[in-house]
Amino acid sequence: MQLSIFGLGYVGTVSAGCLAGDHNDVIGVDPNETKVDLINRGLAPIVEPHVKDLITENVRDGRLRATTSVHDAVSNSQMSMICVGTPSQLNGNLDLSHVRRVCEQIGQVLAHKDAYHIVVARSTMLPGSMESVVVPTLEAASGRRAGTDFGVCSNPEFLREGTAVRDFYNPPKTVIGENAPHDGDLLAELYARIDAPLIRTSVKVAEMVKYADNNWHALKVAFANEIGTIAKAAGLDGRQVMQIFCEDRKLNLSDYYLKPGFAFGGSCLPKDVRALTYKARSLDLDVPVLNSIMVSNRVHIERALELIASKQNRRIGILGFAFKATTDDLRESPVVELVERLIGKGYDLRLYDSNVNMAALTGANRDYILNHIPHISRLMVSSAAEVVDFGDTIVVGNAAEEFRSAAGQVNSDKVIVDLVRILDRNSDGGYEGMCW
Repeated sequence: MQLSIFGLGYVGTVSAGCLAGDHNDVIGVDPNETKVDLINRGLAPIVEPHVKDLITENVRDGRLRATTSVHDAVSNSQMSMICVGTPSQLNGNLDLSHVRRVCEQIGQVLAHKDAYHIVVARSTMLPGSMESVVVPTLEAASGRRAGTDFGVCSNPEFLREGTAVRDFYNPPKTVIGENAPHDGDLLAELYARIDAPLIRTSVKVAEMVKYADNNWHALKVAFANEIGTIAKAAGLDGRQVMQIFCEDRKLNLSDYYLKPGFAFGGSCLPKDVRALTYKARSLDLDVPVLNSIMVSNRVHIERALELIASKQNRRIGILGFAFKATTDDLRESPVVELVERLIGKGYDLRLYDSNVNMAALTGANRDYILNHIPHISRLMVSSAAEVVDFGDTIVVGNAAEEFRSAAGQVNSDKVIVDLVRILDRNSDGGYEGMCW
């Protein structure tokens, strides 16, 4: 395939070398003549293991060259990849001026190019940037329409400095965001020989995935550092603690708990988060990530309350209020917190959870419901059907299987607020998902 790669910085140079190494004809484009000259002499403009060898070999074999001419690059390629920088502004937003400028330049050439051309963004941009910046700029500069006269895709990179070449050929996944399947088909051909999951999705989802990845990585570093800090202050080896932590591949290092939904609760997580942050305070340690966990959980409950209130219905039916399905445990259930907040605001509620049966509750659970939340017991009904008949807004609070059919039978004149994705739907007029 014939490719032009805009921006010969870190991502652009690695991408150019690796794609040329896969027997594509690659033209690197950069306004910096020094970078262009280095590439054309078979040298790398960045320091990164194995990149220089790739550049040398592919320039020698005629598969890679560089230029400052946008017209030359776009005219002699089928696909252009945008790999320019998107640095932070003072307020934390991205500076997309380099992206905008490159799109203007590409568009000006596309105005006079007859062949269909695909523009691929590998630069990291916030979700919606392709729609609000890349496409309008290309269309304005070319006088042509995306999806008809030229294609656009998002193709986020997952390269780490120091291991970038290995990461390119052995990625955790390849993500293609596309508006039209035929555009994604051509882009997917570039990765046909790479053994990794190929995920094709919408452009906005592809843009967001990169941010989910990087923020998760940052969170992991901060989390491990704070656990290590507390461990050391307590006379322990934090590395040993985290090494044992990482042995758990079923819960700790897995997709478990990483599905957006409602807040956490129960008898373990809230108690243990509070206990560890108390320990940190007693040791005069500042652990802002751990301290923020309970704050974030409370804010998520607030979001649910706002979501329910936005439907402007006073009669609310709650399906499931134990802290999760298949349990009768109401201790620190976020749904109980939500119910109490709704009661306090004057809403009329009915609740049902087959696992929370007054006649069967014993021990701590019975004491909790009788002495801590007796007002809630008076709102309980004996079936999901009663909840569905009563409420104008039906809130699904946990993922008990019986609620799937109950929610699916809600009349179109009612609203479902789904906190756990019991129904596989996207939000619309009669259905609202918590995070989808």
